[in-house]
Amino acid sequence: MSTITSSETALPVNLTSSLSRRLATSLEVLALFAAILLYIWRWQKTHPLVWMVLLAAVVASHFLHHETPRRLGLTLDGLGANAALTLPLTLILLAPLIVYGFVHGRLVLGWEGKGALLWFVEYGSWCVFQQYLLQSYFHNRLMSIIPNRHFSSLLVGVMFGAAHIPNPILMVATTLGGFMLAEMFERSRNIWPLALAQTVAGAVIAAVSPAALIHNMRVGPGYFTFRS
Repeated sequence: MSTITSSETALPVNLTSSLSRRLATSLEVLALFAAILLYIWRWQKTHPLVWMVLLAAVVASHFLHHETPRRLGLTLDGLGANAALTLPLTLILLAPLIVYGFVHGRLVLGWEGKGALLWFVEYGSWCVFQQYLLQSYFHNRLMSIIPNRHFSSLLVGVMFGAAHIPNPILMVATTLGGFMLAEMFERSRNIWPLALAQTVAGAVIAAVSPAALIHNMRVGPGYFTFRS
């Protein structure tokens, strides 16, 4: 008569537990991303305070997964390494747009005072929040269920682009930029250089893009109601 040892039963149990965790995380990611899209397209008009519930769900998820600020990329750890990767690459990719902007008078050297500084701070803060959601939450979750890091970065880019439908310029920019920034985050967990890169890129893209297409960088139903 054969006997079954504990070591022979451990693998199926561990495998089942791992699959269950991956399934639960996948459903969590899908549910929250769907809720964000619903907020963009509907709830921000009908239930504008729902964003607080969504943010609370994200924060609660961090606690449930025992994530530290360092793992979320919110500390100064990895700041220099991330900046050394992200910022030069961002400037290289933006160089053609910057040259185009100066040649056609859409970009000029100079400073417009406190108004420009206030806009940059406000938009930069919004970019920090976006990178927090994109990298600290969504990318962290995707990396926990997808072994291939390039594929998880690709999904992050696709999700970022989908959140900017139907703005054609921002859809392309955020899909490609989201993938690039996700790759940088995977190499060095820090969101601050990523947010700075997004802020600079967004400012340049907004300046050089035709107003008839970019609609003041609006997304969702606001894209259709924009009047220049």
